[in-house]
Amino acid sequence: MSDTTNDINALLRARLPAGAPLQIPPPCLLDMQGEPVDYVEGQSLAMRFPVLPRYQNPIGHMQGGFIVAALDNTLGPFSYLIAPPSVTTSLNTQYLRPVTQEMPHIVCHARLVERTRTQLFLAGEVRDDAGRVLVMCQAVCQILPQKAG
Repeated sequence: MSDTTNDINALLRARLPAGAPLQIPPPCLLDMQGEPVDYVEGQSLAMRFPVLPRYQNPIGHMQGGFIVAALDNTLGPFSYLIAPPSVTTSLNTQYLRPVTQEMPHIVCHARLVERTRTQLFLAGEVRDDAGRVLVMCQAVCQILPQKAG
């Protein structure tokens, strides 16, 4: 793991409520081999994911569900860095360009749009190495009440 990955994981563990039975990083993130590449506290998180052959749909592009999983694996940790614990209540995605098998990886960007007392409004993008936006999304996360004691 890179220093950035270790730093993000340490920040996540430190922000979790004491005794929270959560695995950091979660198995779904480990399986997708995501790694943090940039973090600006309270503002944004960027994660890189490889484009693996097992993610291909019948026409050879990265299947949309895997793209959304990469976005969720970026938005989820980012939401916990802002307001743990929280859960995603909606995630809406728009596909602009395909993620092709020639791309070695994609970079998912999450940023905070607005925070209220009970919700986070997040925006996400998937970009290629040239910086072109391939996919956009909007997410709402519910901030869960913390147990007293």
